[in-house]
Amino acid sequence: MVCSPKVGPCGIGVQDGPRGPERTTMKSKTYSPEQIVRLLRTVEIGQSEGKTIEEMCRSLGIAETSYHRWKNTYGGMKTDEVKRLKELEKENERLKKLVAELSLDNQILKEAAKGN
Repeated sequence: MVCSPKVGPCGIGVQDGPRGPERTTMKSKTYSPEQIVRLLRTVEIGQSEGKTIEEMCRSLGIAETSYHRWKNTYGGMKTDEVKRLKELEKENERLKKLVAELSLDNQILKEAAKGN
């Protein structure tokens, strides 16, 4: 018997299995760095209250793997530090492109000068 895919609450795919509806995919959400820092703080507060990381992640609706990845990236940072980090990363990317363009221009000029 082939079941047709259905859409459940929040756009999550649902199929009828032997025990009723089953989730087929998780809804993905993109969090801003500021939201991630707040979520990390919430998990830390929950841990101080005796809850496990797994319980806190489940209650917040995030995957435990995402929590650990975020903790490695943003652990110990404050919201303003994360904003500054993102600004610096953006500026760094802009400067890298500028250096690449100037290096290319320099190379072209050198090759043109060789020809004369």
